[in-house]
Amino acid sequence: MQIGVIGLGRMGGNITRRLMQHGHEAVVYDHDPNAVSEVSRAGARGAPDLDRLVGQLSPPRAVWVMLPAGTITEDVIAALAKLLQPGDVVLDGGNTFWKDDIRRAKMLKQHGIDHIDVGTSGGIWGLERGYCMMIGGAKQTVERLDPIFKALAPGLGNVPRTAGRDGRDPRAEQGYIHAGPNGAGHFVKMVHNGIEYGLMQAFAEGFDILKNADSESLPPDSRFDLDLTDIAEVWRRGSVISSWLLDLTASALAADPKLDGFAGVVEDSGEGRWTIMAAIEEAVPADVLSAALYTRFRSRREHTFAEKILSAMRKGFGAHVEPKAVEAKSAPDVRKATAS
Repeated sequence: MQIGVIGLGRMGGNITRRLMQHGHEAVVYDHDPNAVSEVSRAGARGAPDLDRLVGQLSPPRAVWVMLPAGTITEDVIAALAKLLQPGDVVLDGGNTFWKDDIRRAKMLKQHGIDHIDVGTSGGIWGLERGYCMMIGGAKQTVERLDPIFKALAPGLGNVPRTAGRDGRDPRAEQGYIHAGPNGAGHFVKMVHNGIEYGLMQAFAEGFDILKNADSESLPPDSRFDLDLTDIAEVWRRGSVISSWLLDLTASALAADPKLDGFAGVVEDSGEGRWTIMAAIEEAVPADVLSAALYTRFRSRREHTFAEKILSAMRKGFGAHVEPKAVEAKSAPDVRKATAS
């Protein structure tokens, strides 16, 4: 299939490359000409602006927007509404707030244009591993674009199959689902990221306890000088808490056992906040997820080894670089979330 891609950052560029590796044709645009040139060398057709990107696509057009949530995505989709034609489709693969999806879908529908929200997880490793996708939008449109999603998804891989799934949608086993109507895809991805906060916080606090097991405040015969690097490694092998996040933690500790390369200033992308907002609206208790979010707020004022662990994991899966401590004291714009 042919697809346009707008936004060639950490994930957009690799999404384009993976699609081309599976035989799809890509027309790309980014505000940075160097990013366009780099992906063009891999086989994509570059466009200097949105107008000429749309002009190089054949109807019915599909345009994947992979930009930070908020104003920039809002402006680009509004521009596409004027450039595209009835029957075309806009896919938003960023970490957009799900209620914005519903509103934008209604706006695009007035122009006869479909809107698909694609909650996309895979970070900087997606080119190699594939992307887990949670998709919202009209069933017919999602099915028409299935070759795109199938190419991006990780496939069965070496993950053991779950017993009792006979007769269910096989796409889930491939790493992507049609979650429901507009907004459902990003809603599921939002909760995914909220859970991610909680899992990361549990690992961070656990390793902080291990690190402080030799504290001078403890009786001498109750102190342990533990090797965190080896503990992380042994937990990866057969333990019930083995996971990709633990893999990333083990890699970070192997490279820098004291994590001196991290200050412990931890950002939040916005999705953790939105998850808590949804929990409040639904009157669902979310104690762990709330505490994990508040810990990130506190990390911008004082840092512990636990926050260094969090920073190391964020760098591992998404190449997130710590902000300067002085900048981190002000809360981020939660509408500018980046995909993970």
